[in-house]
Amino acid sequence: MLNQVTLVGRLTKDLEVRYTPDGKAVSNVALAVSRNFRDQNGEYKTDFVQCTLWGKVAEKTALYCGKGSVVGVTGRIATRKYENAELRTVYVTEVVAENVQFMDKLHKSETDAIQSVDQLIKSETSKDTITELPRLEIDKIANKLGDFKKNTDRKQTDVTT
Repeated sequence: MLNQVTLVGRLTKDLEVRYTPDGKAVSNVALAVSRNFRDQNGEYKTDFVQCTLWGKVAEKTALYCGKGSVVGVTGRIATRKYENAELRTVYVTEVVAENVQFMDKLHKSETDAIQSVDQLIKSETSKDTITELPRLEIDKIANKLGDFKKNTDRKQTDVTT
């Protein structure tokens, strides 16, 4: 028997890593995966697949990826059931991720920094703000942007359990 899933899609939210009582990291997120065919109205539909990430996969993905990041997930289908507050049985089907590949050229922290600088440049007070920044801060921003530019051509990052 084979239980293997491979998906490529966008994260629907920033990951929140929680820890079990024994210290194991876990995170749940939905992955938006577009279908590769059109419906009767000529539109592409999107499926939202629930994924659970454990351990280093959860921690690294939360660190480097955010809402909208394109990731490749390899894992297995898992089903479980529980009783909710109304004593009804709820069945859950999800993908337990064993491997996550970061498909975006820039990671979350780099994208956030570039967006912050872009907003600063576009703001009406940018000239005043930039001239008021201490020289050390200007140098830090320039160095970070230089590092980001060097890293944009790097290969895909692969995180495995």
